[in-house]
Amino acid sequence: MTTVAVLDYGMGNLHSVAKALEHVGASKVIVTHDPALVRSADRVVFPGVGAMRDCMAGMKAVGVDAEVFEAAQQKPILAICVGMQALMQHSEENSGVDCLGMFDGKVKFFGNDLVENGERLKVPHMGWNEVNHTITHALWRDIPQNSRFYFVHSYYVEVANAALIAGRTQYGVDFTAAIAHDNLFAVQFHPEKSQKMGLQLLKNFVEWRV
Repeated sequence: MTTVAVLDYGMGNLHSVAKALEHVGASKVIVTHDPALVRSADRVVFPGVGAMRDCMAGMKAVGVDAEVFEAAQQKPILAICVGMQALMQHSEENSGVDCLGMFDGKVKFFGNDLVENGERLKVPHMGWNEVNHTITHALWRDIPQNSRFYFVHSYYVEVANAALIAGRTQYGVDFTAAIAHDNLFAVQFHPEKSQKMGLQLLKNFVEWRV
């Protein structure tokens, strides 16, 4: 039996993540910020939607920041979108916000003059884009190289240690789409909105043996 705790700190539609996890085989999915329930879960999902300032405030208000650090030391953890960005030291969003600082890195704005092949790109980056695997990893199992995933974001992660990078995507700039470290995997895209390949990644997470 595999129990997954989806961290709830008042940001985003967490139930779409929970339903997707149930669909791919998680025995029990709990949407919670109760430390006892998070500790008893086999693995943890750290989602995130919205502005970084609001996300950090919500995390601290219910103690999710501490739960992320604790889970990252003990069990498989998957961070999604702003959840991935929150692992860095600092974000440019909201005139600058300090993040959890789990990894040495920053969160940068795409900018208002983003151009690719002479064409101006819209920000936020919203839609399907290819992800290039930069390492072999259990969460990429049965996901072909350059598969497309669904993104919605105006900011992207820039990590100091390139060894953390597990996937990259091109959108005006070449940015980090996934990072991996021990029992933690984080993605900028939304697997729960990425149809077949997204569900495969979530299935791989549910079955991941660290």
